[in-house]
Amino acid sequence: MTLAQMMTAVEITAPGGPEVLKTTTRAVPMPGPGEILIEVSYAGVNRPDALQRAGAYKAPPGASDLPGLECSGRVAALGPDVAGWQVGDPVCALLPGGGYAEYVVTPAVHALPVPMGVSLRDAACLPETCFTVWSNIVMRGGLKAGERFLVHGGSSGIGTTAIQIASALGARVFATAGSAEKCAACADLGATAINYREQDFVEVLRAEGGADLILDMVGGSYIARNIKAMADDGRIVFIAFLESPKAEINFAQVMLRRLTITGSTLRPQSDAAKAEIAAQLRGRVWPMIDAGKLRVIHDSEFPLAEAAAAHARMESNAHIGKIVLKVR
Repeated sequence: MTLAQMMTAVEITAPGGPEVLKTTTRAVPMPGPGEILIEVSYAGVNRPDALQRAGAYKAPPGASDLPGLECSGRVAALGPDVAGWQVGDPVCALLPGGGYAEYVVTPAVHALPVPMGVSLRDAACLPETCFTVWSNIVMRGGLKAGERFLVHGGSSGIGTTAIQIASALGARVFATAGSAEKCAACADLGATAINYREQDFVEVLRAEGGADLILDMVGGSYIARNIKAMADDGRIVFIAFLESPKAEINFAQVMLRRLTITGSTLRPQSDAAKAEIAAQLRGRVWPMIDAGKLRVIHDSEFPLAEAAAAHARMESNAHIGKIVLKVR
């Protein structure tokens, strides 16, 4: 296979709004030891991409400055010491960055096979959300069958994935969303939907005995309310702070009710930590996809050159499910 030397990519020309995303030409990156080069078909669009574009989320040392944390495509080249992959294999992968391009490199251990019957478009929507959800609700949050699980932002890419994985694990799932349409989407996936504009999620959960686990990406005013909504011995995992990372809370409740407050971000974690998550996804989540218990909820598709429009769509908060860029 003869590789191109140059590629089209979308770069962040300056910190700012969606309009700062512009197409450019870059050299095709070459895979180093333990890495694969992917010829990208589709790239997922995620909130961290927008934060990076705005100048609020720096790429880690050694990562591409291009946005894009997940993609699908085919293996185009293998770096030294790579096993388990061959050139031409269909693949989806978590990326350290660089997904908004025709080619990208990533550690081979962060790549996963495209599940049977799943399109490359839908496969591009799996890595970032599945890595995030599984590592936080199971590996960190310890979700068990029969527990009550609450996810905020239930109609988002993270939310729709969390609802399905938690349901497949046997949890009772509750999800907040901000419109009748979004609540209907959550309910269709098996959640008890709570329209936060009309209902108080604290009252709903307390009437049910409280949430054993909460996955929160809002923060701010939700932090103290989450604590009120938790069951004794409950856990909360923070993965983002769309409202604010700051709040005033009563820590006496944390002690008296034996609550656990934790959180994580995915991108800064070590390659080894991400490899462990990938292994668990392959062994436990990919079978959910094969069994029809987990599917991608797709919102919209944009050409790579229209990445700015994709970001505007995401930041409008009107989307339900995942947004992707079609690269080729």
